[in-house]
Amino acid sequence: MTDTDVIIVGAGPAGLMLADELCLAGVRPVVLERHPQPRDTPKASGIGGQILDLLRYRGILDRFEAAGSDPHPPPRFPFGGVHVDLRGLVDSPMRAVAIAQVDTERVLAERAGELGAEIRRGHEVVGVSQDETAVTVDVRGPDRPYRVTARYLVGCDGGRSRIRDLAGIPFPGTTYPDVNRVGHVAVPDAVTVFGNGDIEAPGLGRIRAGFTRTDRGVFAYAVGPDGMFLSTTEDESAEYDDDQPMSLTELSDSVHRVLGAELPLGAPIRLSRFTFKDRQAQRYRDGRILLAGDAAHLLPATGVALNLGMLDSVNLAWKLAADLEGWAPGGLLDTYHDERHFAGGRALLQTRAQVALRRGDDPAAEALRQVFQELLVDEPAARRVGALIAGTDIRYPPAGSEGHALAGAFAPDLVLQTGDGETTVAELMRPARPIFLDLADRPDLREIARDWQHRVDTVSVTTEHRPADALLIRPDAHIAWAAASDEPADTAAPALRDALSRWFGAPVRAAVPNIP
Repeated sequence: MTDTDVIIVGAGPAGLMLADELCLAGVRPVVLERHPQPRDTPKASGIGGQILDLLRYRGILDRFEAAGSDPHPPPRFPFGGVHVDLRGLVDSPMRAVAIAQVDTERVLAERAGELGAEIRRGHEVVGVSQDETAVTVDVRGPDRPYRVTARYLVGCDGGRSRIRDLAGIPFPGTTYPDVNRVGHVAVPDAVTVFGNGDIEAPGLGRIRAGFTRTDRGVFAYAVGPDGMFLSTTEDESAEYDDDQPMSLTELSDSVHRVLGAELPLGAPIRLSRFTFKDRQAQRYRDGRILLAGDAAHLLPATGVALNLGMLDSVNLAWKLAADLEGWAPGGLLDTYHDERHFAGGRALLQTRAQVALRRGDDPAAEALRQVFQELLVDEPAARRVGALIAGTDIRYPPAGSEGHALAGAFAPDLVLQTGDGETTVAELMRPARPIFLDLADRPDLREIARDWQHRVDTVSVTTEHRPADALLIRPDAHIAWAAASDEPADTAAPALRDALSRWFGAPVRAAVPNIP
């Protein structure tokens, strides 16, 4: 017997999201966090992309919007020293919520507590071992050391993950010399703000909004209704402690070095410092030890890592629960590595492209940035890049035959008509259960799904523009299988049976009335 089913190491966004999702699946994890109190060191300043859709599907996006400083900021995002401006698109492929990471963690922790997770703060993992049946964890607690066992352990303990190191999982990659300092400050009286967003300061003259490159680094800023957002990027050899706060003086000195003159800065609202690393764990699973979030990947650009890590957790939770409950088909837990290593690779692709845009300082590099900006004037290119940043372009590689084009993609939020009125895919996904969605009144397919009704909810509905005759949607809102419009039963039925078996285990025909 083990003390608990799952131990999560790290109470950051990935660890807390995993705790939330496991609780929804009926598993009550123990979260071990080495810091005695929630950290207030400024880090990420927002969440965005595909994770917003998932949070909306869980019915909790409004919590994050309420806790943030701006629930609907303009869709204009930095990308490798330039900006991807999606404000001209009617439906932007990339959206964000401006919310400090400390507030994101607070919202997730509150929900974890509501759902029944146990969060132990001030408990540091100092040793890990595993065998075929359990993981044993040595912990240095606030009062005494102790040992706890679990069936699985998930390392969500950041880029310097002790769990990854103890498991012996290689973490190859590159550390770049860029040191980035970011500040949100009040606009002082000495700085003039023009209507087009430009600023002027004594000794500096007029500075255009956006990015200013010098031979000493890059300076960027934007003025909003609640202050000025600014950043610097310099190449340095110094090592910085991520937990050591940055001072306003440090930011001011960096601005002075890059611009060659002092820029007056008002009272600080938020300050942070970070470096860029390009690393990915060779494997996200080693026996009963798994990795998620920054412990699994570090990206050489901002605005992506937190969202990617939370989505790791959503993918992992239901698969862990299936294994713990004893019905997981063979290899289900291994698909966590397959799918999320692939997603991490896509994130690395676009952030590495940002490195190429950002770091070049010769005329050829400047020409590349100019051409890139010109391409983004075209809507298809802007949408393509926006989806890449958001992670909404991810389609997990199919486990079997190629099948429908929707297989592996995130389920669209269709408006659905039922016998009792109107609902949506988002509302159906709130319990985080798999759904067989019959969109074309296919009794032949509903009959197949009956054998899995103890695990998969069957819903018969209609929709105005149906993308398929039926959709099999996993708890993480990705489509496991889809039937093409008017696909004959002799091909659709065996394909559905195969998909149900592959993702949701052996059929068990329950003794209940037939589904009409």
